[in-house]
Amino acid sequence: MSDIQLFRLASGTAHELAGRAAAVEKHLQSLIEAQMPTFLGVRFLATEYVTGKTHKGRIDSLGLDENGCPVIVEYKRHSNENVINQGLFYLDWLLDHRAEFQWLVMEKLGKDVAEQIDWSGTRLLCIAADFTRYDQHAVQQIPRNIELIRYKLFGDDLLLLDLVNSVSVGDATVAKAASSASGAEKAKAGGKDKTAEDQLGQAQPIISEVYEALASQLLSLGDDVQEKQLKQYIAFRRLKNFACVVPYKDKLLVLLKLDPATVVLEDGFSRDVSGIGKWGTGDVEVCIRDKADLQRAMPLIERSYAES
Repeated sequence: MSDIQLFRLASGTAHELAGRAAAVEKHLQSLIEAQMPTFLGVRFLATEYVTGKTHKGRIDSLGLDENGCPVIVEYKRHSNENVINQGLFYLDWLLDHRAEFQWLVMEKLGKDVAEQIDWSGTRLLCIAADFTRYDQHAVQQIPRNIELIRYKLFGDDLLLLDLVNSVSVGDATVAKAASSASGAEKAKAGGKDKTAEDQLGQAQPIISEVYEALASQLLSLGDDVQEKQLKQYIAFRRLKNFACVVPYKDKLLVLLKLDPATVVLEDGFSRDVSGIGKWGTGDVEVCIRDKADLQRAMPLIERSYAES
C-alpha cells in the first residue's frame, strides 16, 4: 500500500495534503499524455491505439522513449485492476507488429527516427494508484522490461509519480522469441559502429575498472536506478535518463541532464554539448579517464540524479 505523505510548510506549521486517485481513468491518461516527455522521458505517439480485429484491444498510450525504445503505457485508477496482464498482452502484440509501429513512428517523428528504433529496450509502464505485493512479486518473475509507477494527485496542481518496482532484461526481443528474424534485425541494427559492449570489451584495463566503479556508484544512488545497455551507450535512469555513458578505449564520456549555464565547465574535463550531435541524452558531457576524474565528476552526477 502507498505510504507517501506530502506536507505544506507555512508559518512554521505543517499541513498534510490529502492525496487522491483520479476520479476518472481517462483524466489521468490525458494528463500524462499531454506532458509525457516531462513526466516519463517518452515522446507521445498515439492514444487508445486499436490492435486490430484479431487482438481486439486498445493500447492506452504508445510512445518512443529518449533512447529510441518503444513504450506502452497502461493506466488504472485502483490497485485491484489487472493492469499488468493487460499490458503484457499488448507488449507481445507490439513485438509481433513491429512494421506497424515503425510506420506510426515514421508518420509522427520522421523516417530517420523510425529507422533508429531500438526494439531490445521495448518497455511496459503500468501506472496505477497503488500495487499489491503480489503485483510487485509477479513482475520480478516475468522476463520483460516492466515498470510499476504509483501516482497520487494532491489538490488541483500536484501530481506525484513514484517508481515502486522495475525489471530490466538485456533484450526484449530475445525474451519474446529467439527467432532467426529477430537475430537478423539485431545484426542489421548494429551497423558499422561498435556497440558500447564492444567498446568496453576493447577498452584499456584502467577504463574497465573505472567503468565498474562508476556503475557501482551510479546504482548506489538509489533503489530506483536502472542500468540499461543500449547499442552505443549505457543509460542509467530513474523514470528518465540522468546519466548516459559512452565508452571508448581510453576514456568514458558521461552525458548528464544538467543546464550547462549552471555548471562551471573545465577545459578537457567538461563541456556544453547541447548543440552537438551525440549518443545518449544530456547537455553536459564529462570526460573520465581515471578514478580521480570519477571523483571529480560525482558531484555533477549526483546533481543530475537529484534533478531528474
